[in-house]
Amino acid sequence: MSDYLLRWPAIPLEFNSSMSRRAENLNDVENTVSNDEGLIECAILPLRDVVLYPNLLTPLFVVHEPTILAIEHATKKNETVIALAQIEASIEDPSEQDLYRVGTEIAIGRIMTVPDGSTSILTQGRRRVEIVEIIPGEYLRAIARPIEEKFDEGTETLALMRAVTTLFEKCVQLNRSLPEEAFLYAVNIDNPSWLGDLVASSLNLTVAERQTVLEIFDPIARLQHISVLLGRELDVLELEDQIHSRVQTEVDRSQREMYLREQMKVIQDELGEGDIWAKDLSDLRRKLEHIALPEGALIRAQREIERLTQTPPLSPESGIIRTYLNWILELPWSEMTQDNLDVRNAAQILERDHYALKKAKDRILEYIAVRNLAPSTHKQPILCFVGPPGTGKTSIGRSIAEALGRKFARLSLGGVRDEAEIRGHRRTYIGALPGRILQTIHRAGSSNPLFMLDEVDKLGHDFRGDPAAALLEVLDPEQNHTFSDHYLEIPYDLSKVMFITTANTLHTIPPALVDRMEIIEFPGYIDEEKMIIARKFLIPRQLEQNGFPAKGISFTEAGLRKIIREYTWEAGVRNLEREIGNMLRKSARLKAEGRNHPRRITPSLVDKFLSPSLIHPMLPESEDQIGVATGLAWTENGGELMPVEVLLVDGKGNLQITGKVGDVMQESAQAALSYVKSRSKSLKIDPGIFEKTDIHIHIPEGAIPKDGPSAGITIATALTSALTRRPAKHNVGMSGEITLRGRILPIGGLREKIQAAYRIKLATLLIPERNEKDLVNIPKKCIQAIDIQLVSNMDEVLEIALVQSKPARKKPLKQ
Repeated sequence: MSDYLLRWPAIPLEFNSSMSRRAENLNDVENTVSNDEGLIECAILPLRDVVLYPNLLTPLFVVHEPTILAIEHATKKNETVIALAQIEASIEDPSEQDLYRVGTEIAIGRIMTVPDGSTSILTQGRRRVEIVEIIPGEYLRAIARPIEEKFDEGTETLALMRAVTTLFEKCVQLNRSLPEEAFLYAVNIDNPSWLGDLVASSLNLTVAERQTVLEIFDPIARLQHISVLLGRELDVLELEDQIHSRVQTEVDRSQREMYLREQMKVIQDELGEGDIWAKDLSDLRRKLEHIALPEGALIRAQREIERLTQTPPLSPESGIIRTYLNWILELPWSEMTQDNLDVRNAAQILERDHYALKKAKDRILEYIAVRNLAPSTHKQPILCFVGPPGTGKTSIGRSIAEALGRKFARLSLGGVRDEAEIRGHRRTYIGALPGRILQTIHRAGSSNPLFMLDEVDKLGHDFRGDPAAALLEVLDPEQNHTFSDHYLEIPYDLSKVMFITTANTLHTIPPALVDRMEIIEFPGYIDEEKMIIARKFLIPRQLEQNGFPAKGISFTEAGLRKIIREYTWEAGVRNLEREIGNMLRKSARLKAEGRNHPRRITPSLVDKFLSPSLIHPMLPESEDQIGVATGLAWTENGGELMPVEVLLVDGKGNLQITGKVGDVMQESAQAALSYVKSRSKSLKIDPGIFEKTDIHIHIPEGAIPKDGPSAGITIATALTSALTRRPAKHNVGMSGEITLRGRILPIGGLREKIQAAYRIKLATLLIPERNEKDLVNIPKKCIQAIDIQLVSNMDEVLEIALVQSKPARKKPLKQ
């Protein structure tokens, strides 16, 4: 390993008497004599991060053993050496390819060994040399050609030297690291070559830039290049000087303000007004005395007040500390509302505000009942309301808060992608604040609110962290009593908070988070339920909002049903309320203009006010078709009809499935086809048809993505219908996953699918036998209106779903 450190000053020997005395023996070393070809041979001194120039004294530290050996041999023989800079400073043992080809012949004077084991030498540059050949050995030696420098001592040279000297003077004035003596040395130099080398050694240049100066043999061209470097350096130094001036001005202003504030403090004391800063500190201490804080929070607040006392009022740190103290003092640590544990009152409030939703209401009433029996031991429930949009998940949260007598706090998590949104930012960041959990509790003003986390299924995550992971502590009753916010850094008790989350689906919620919550499903409403909700809640609310008396306008049953079936297509009632409001706004305009406005909303008025229907739901075929089977699908808006079409064309036995289907549905199609092939004999299908026929399966509404295994029996039925030429019954719907052996596995979303079958008035619905337990949650009207058949294998499905082929007429027996 070698290490070379250039030490200032690197100056001409004749201008430094003390350096001259230290290097008296340098004058005894003569330049190496050239041979007949004008070449010299010397040892090489590799330099790391240093370029030496002629006529300059430079101290160096050397620790590389071969280099020390070369220096000792050269000193014994009273010879010069050639200093070459390394191209890459990180190379510890340089070879010929690692060294520049132009260097400086130098003489070595004083040699000292320092306590750390390195060797200190004093060098004097003599002349530039150009390497002809490098000779390897115990240490590197070089054959080089000395460079003779010639220049014209004319007016142009003198002008160029003066220009460089002027620029250098400005640099010395602006650069605090350059002593004024450097300019004095430059002024007294009358050789352009020396002047260029001195200025280059003084500037803050890279090794490559220094080497470029060394490789310019013409002194005039070298001075011109130096002037360009000086101009660049001067621009940087002037900018630094401007920045320093602005900083100094700001410091002076701060000192002036501090002086004026001290004067103001004295004046206020004389007037008896007191110190505003001291008054603020006194207010903080008074607040701290009157607030019941946990022990950890109390100790932290006292410590921060002491820090604030010792911090200058104008310091930025004082604002950060005061904001932090305000958060500690304003958070509701012990403020709580008294729970209303009257079960009957709670039941009345829930029934008053919401129709149906029996599971959610029962769970809340059970919670209140348990609190009555065990008020101090029961933990707060962590509920998750899952269901389609518009089914009342968020609004029932307000009713629950009213029933319990708690304050209601709501936080929407849709689109939150940063973990700091939940846990807050650490105080090291400018403008840091607590997370949105504590911010919402602060706004609620109570430590036991009903806290609704809306749209928990729409959390995102990226390089800033995963907010869902931060919610694991919030929604865990075993951990949330010591919830730690990054900003507060004090445990906050969330165990008294009743958390309710809402989601449209569980698929996007991490399993660990789902495991911490009690899932309560909010099913979609059937038409009859929507009719009741509209008359009981939606119409009265819209009448009030649009300026009509309670019974100013009535909706006929036919008119309301038309809006439900032809202008909304959803599991909830949000769009239904929107269309009812649209009708009433048009009536309000007629009334405001003094024209006759309708008192009863009929189907004809619905067509007139709402224009033609915008909803065109997929409907079943009007008659039995070959190769078309009726399936059912689950969506976030409820159940939908999903017909499957199969077409056979001449080909080579290829299977194609279209309709923007996912991988799982494609695999279901493959499984269905394999099942049909395996049963071709019993189904009376010619096995050869599979090799000479291409099968195209299409799921209509191709712009809508579809996936899932529950279309398996529908695809198998459509394939069988197309291959056997037996029509599939148009009024029979089905949903179920198929295996290669024809077994039918259970499915999800059964309630929504049965509601869709009820809405489009299917006569028969085939569902897996193992889904029989799920029929408990289906409205009785749906079960009574549809013939629900439980099936366990494809044979049963085909027997019900396909039109039976007519048996051939038997010839009468001869007598």
